[in-house]
Amino acid sequence: MKALIKVGYSCNDHCTFCHTQDVRHIDDTSASVHAKIDRARQLGHTMIVFSGGEATIRPEVVEWATHVKKLGLGLGFITNGRRFSDPAFARAMLERGLSYVYLSLHGPDAKTHNSLVRSDAFAQSLGGVRELHGKVATLTVNCVVTRANAAHLTRLVELMLPFPELTLKLSMTAPKGGGARTFEHVVEKVDVVAAEIAAALRHGIERRGDAPGPRFGHDGVPLCLLPGLEHLYDDLRTNAFRTMSEVGEPDFFPVDDVIKVQPEACEGCALRGPCPGLFRGYLDAYPGDAALLSPRVEGTRSNSWNLVPTRDVARPPGAPCPVKADGTTSYDRGRSLFLRLRDRMRLYETETRDFADVELLRAKEEQGQVYLDVSRKLAPDDFSTDLRKLALLDECRACEARPVCTGCYRPLPIDVFTRDDEAVHALLRGLSGDVLDVGAGEGRYLASVPHERVRYTAVDPDAALVERLARLHPWARFVAAEIEALDVAPASLDHALVLRSYNHLVSPRLVLERLAAALRPGGTLTLVDNVAFGLLRDRRQATRAEQGPGRLEHRRNDDASRAHAQTRDLPLTLLRRDDVGPTTSNQWLLHYERTAP
Repeated sequence: MKALIKVGYSCNDHCTFCHTQDVRHIDDTSASVHAKIDRARQLGHTMIVFSGGEATIRPEVVEWATHVKKLGLGLGFITNGRRFSDPAFARAMLERGLSYVYLSLHGPDAKTHNSLVRSDAFAQSLGGVRELHGKVATLTVNCVVTRANAAHLTRLVELMLPFPELTLKLSMTAPKGGGARTFEHVVEKVDVVAAEIAAALRHGIERRGDAPGPRFGHDGVPLCLLPGLEHLYDDLRTNAFRTMSEVGEPDFFPVDDVIKVQPEACEGCALRGPCPGLFRGYLDAYPGDAALLSPRVEGTRSNSWNLVPTRDVARPPGAPCPVKADGTTSYDRGRSLFLRLRDRMRLYETETRDFADVELLRAKEEQGQVYLDVSRKLAPDDFSTDLRKLALLDECRACEARPVCTGCYRPLPIDVFTRDDEAVHALLRGLSGDVLDVGAGEGRYLASVPHERVRYTAVDPDAALVERLARLHPWARFVAAEIEALDVAPASLDHALVLRSYNHLVSPRLVLERLAAALRPGGTLTLVDNVAFGLLRDRRQATRAEQGPGRLEHRRNDDASRAHAQTRDLPLTLLRRDDVGPTTSNQWLLHYERTAP
């Protein structure tokens, strides 16, 4: 778990795209850097990574590295690599535990690289690669792709092929600092960058073959523009960076992607979780390029994520909150929370890439969908007994630090799942006439269907499941069929049910149109499903679950608002809407009546 410390913004290169071009005159004090090293250890980090500017040009760098080693922490650098071409300096850092280096090289030759960094630096940066290769556990060579070097990426791949123990990463320019000031001269169009990166990486993979060779990565390009290379995405989080601190900041803050955004076209994409989307500044300059992302990547998504314990903070009964006193900003509000125990607070965190940061934050902070898993199962299958809903402590609700604190939670003593599900059962008990159940699943609601008053048909694509349900419920009719291919006669139904299957549908709008047309005037349509939720589990249980045989079935994690939007312009009147919130389970409900034609 890495902490990134920016020690200052002075640098011996002058990159055209430098993020800190406007603050190069600002450096942190040596005492402040020492204090941040100590703070990172207190927060439970296992490695300190220094960056700038260029951290290696600071005269105190050996002293800082010595302090890191004394504390038993790992050492790393984000660097231009020039000082590492000096064997004595490289040896001094290696002796102090250097194991992670992220080194910049922006072209395959001196002309290309030097023109971008505006220094005679190519020989030294490449020398740093040669000096460190095979001596550090993780060596990444990063190339920022600009208008000036986009056509030279394949040659850079060729240059790196003799170095089998490193990763070559190709990254789109961030429109920040110099990248923003000279945007039109530096930042290449994203479709061009994607094409050049894809060509270069595929060339490298082909040339490497089965022989030892460099690994490859990319960053800053939407994954839908790099088909077949999605698994090579590489950023701070994939490298286990948890927090960072800029010069002048009093504490650490979570690593985030606030300069990136996922346009509306990304909403239904199966790759939304790990995808970087587009840089905000880029989308502001080229808003029409959002259309490049409109062909959504189809597939399934997870509908839950695991939070595992990372450390305990002592807090005897009656004692004031130690997190508030110590500092709240280092905790990612979407990816962490504290659980109140008798004499301590236990920090739970997640590293999931199944969800975008905005999805995690909304699920936890707005919808309140975090649960303690009290089962020992790979996946909870009876939420009412397996899960305990978590609620924010009353003192946290009233705390002035709440907007910047991840919060402390306790399990609720009530079964919110059974309580909220009763609304569904009550609607089912009132049915009569012709009923179509779309996506019957395990048949969890069949006991509440009054079979003496209904002519019930259920459709599900799982033939084995349909056969089993037919044996158990001979009063009903079951059909094994793909739901989207469903052909229902107009005005032939009194009720249509989509219970816990809406988020499994490939084309929900198509299904809703057909169901609305199939309902008789006065008939009802009931939609029920779940939003995504977080599970607090011990590390062993979470690991077993993530490596288990379970398969993903959800195509989205829509809430009631998004599902209701799909009924726009249909002849349906909303009778009831139950939204998900901090006091409810993760289940929502929409109940409509078919209006007269």
